[in-house]
Parts: sequence; structure tokens; C-alpha cells
Amino acid sequence: MLAVSGGGSFAWGALAASSLLIGALIALWFRMSLVWIGLIMAFGSGVLISAVAFELVQESYDLAGGGGRVVFGLIAGCLVFFAGNELIGRAGGANRKDPTGGHAPENGLGIVLGSVLDGVPESMVIGLTLVQGGAIGVAYISAVFLSNLPEGISATRGLVDSGWTRGRVLGLWAVVVAVSALASLAGYALLESASPDTVAFVQTFAAGAILTMLATTMMPEAFEYGGDYVGIATTLGFAAAFTLHVYG
Repeated sequence: MLAVSGGGSFAWGALAASSLLIGALIALWFRMSLVWIGLIMAFGSGVLISAVAFELVQESYDLAGGGGRVVFGLIAGCLVFFAGNELIGRAGGANRKDPTGGHAPENGLGIVLGSVLDGVPESMVIGLTLVQGGAIGVAYISAVFLSNLPEGISATRGLVDSGWTRGRVLGLWAVVVAVSALASLAGYALLESASPDTVAFVQTFAAGAILTMLATTMMPEAFEYGGDYVGIATTLGFAAAFTLHVYG
């Protein structure tokens, strides 16, 4: 565990989301094959699945002392993300992780909103974990950081191929990083005096949203471009995050 004060929640949120910018820079400097992009996305998916299972759901179950609130939180997070994703899809953000292009320049707002929708639940949990003891797990921070990296790579590749300038792409990710950092700060500030049951609900709400995001936007793209090898990459990502959870 990494000890920090409440004021550090903004910095940790920014750090976890900064891999979006790193991924964007990688995509701008190097021309990666679609197969490798798919495999990296699969690895990131495995990392987040592990984080959801062990860092969010299991800990929430232990915190709440039962499964009812956990299941309710998962379903609520799933439905809210699904509804938000549908609305954002109509605004032009449906294929925000597509590395092959097809992003119309006028769909910039939809892509930004979609990326924010993907990142806010996991960022709020960063701030929320500080509420529970003033420390944050290395495993969860690493999971969020690693899962954001392939998103930055794949979406940037698609945006550039669609005619976006480098400055506009980097500006988009800078906005998303800033919002993610603010979401982490909000998770700490708004839930500082929350009860264990409320904390458990919020964590599982985020878990439900993250799982729905993976199933609807990240894993389909990973399989489309990575093929059958995504199963191996996903398992490796899960194993890496689990190792961090156990020994981090």
C-alpha cells in the first residue's frame, strides 16, 4: 500500500490516467500492427477484470458483510454505463476505441465524453480507497494504468487515420486525464464520511460499469484485431494483476 493524504487523490488519479497520453504518444511515434494493438487491449482487459474481482467486488463483499448490496451495485453500475454509452454512441463516440479510423472530425465531443465515461468509475474508486484508510493499493493503480495504455494506443491510431491533427489528439487525452484526476478527488471528497455499506455500493457500482465497458467497447475490438491469441493475452493480464494484488 502507498500512503497518501486526501490531497494526493488528484495526483494519483492523474497518474493512473496518464497512460492514455503515453499510449497516444506511442501511437504517434510508432506504427503498430492491428494484431499487436488487439493483443495489448486484451492484456489490459485481463488486468481490469482481475482488479474488479479482487480489488473491488471481493473487498466490497467483506466490507458490507454480505452479497446483496454488492449484487445491487453491480447491476446499477452496469445499467447506468449501458444507458450512458448508448447516448454517447448517438453523439459519435460509439467506436472511440477503434484503431482503424472512421472517426469523423465532428464527433470529437462524443469521443471525449465516451472516454470520460470509461475512465470516471475507475478513477472515483482511486479516491474512494483513500477514504478507507489513507492508502491506495499498488495493484489497483497499476491495473488502471495498464488498462488505459491500450485505449490510448488504439483510439489515437483511429483518430489520426481519420484526419485528426496530433495537437487535437493530445488535447483530447489531456482533457480526459484532467477529468479522471478530478473524479478521483471527488471520490475522496464526497465519500469521506460515508458508511461501509455506501462505500461497498459505490465500489461495486464502479465494478459493474467497468465490466460493462470491457464487454461492450474494449474486448470486442481486441478480439477483432488480435484473433484467437487474445485469450492468452487476457489471461496473462489477469495473472499479472493478480500477482500485484497478492504481492503488491
